[in-house]
Amino acid sequence: QVQLVESGGGLVQAGVSLRLSCAASGRTFSDYAMGWFRQAPGKEREFVAAISRSGSRTYYADSVKGRFTISRNNAKNTVYLQMNSLEPEDTAVYYCAAASRTRGLAFTSPYTDDYGYWGQGTQVTVSS
Repeated sequence: QVQLVESGGGLVQAGVSLRLSCAASGRTFSDYAMGWFRQAPGKEREFVAAISRSGSRTYYADSVKGRFTISRNNAKNTVYLQMNSLEPEDTAVYYCAAASRTRGLAFTSPYTDDYGYWGQGTQVTVSS
């Protein structure tokens, strides 16, 4: 089992930055590709960003490309989501996820079915 705990959410104004963290425990962190997803009220959960096991490969949703950066520190068992130039449309609950099984070193995925472990979520609210 993998346990994930997100932190760093909050209420901010449009245009500012915020960094989310996700601390993992339970298994070898570097065995798992990681992802960030978000869910706004009344909408389905959507992919935000993913990172491979080593951190060498990343993948972003078009809506956040150029504004958000995913990174990981395997020594600290933590994955991050740096969010810059936040917009009201970024308002959502943000979830950290770990791949359901160990894949190749370059593996990343935007699909929720590839992730078997989820955090409880952290709220990000961006006011205009």
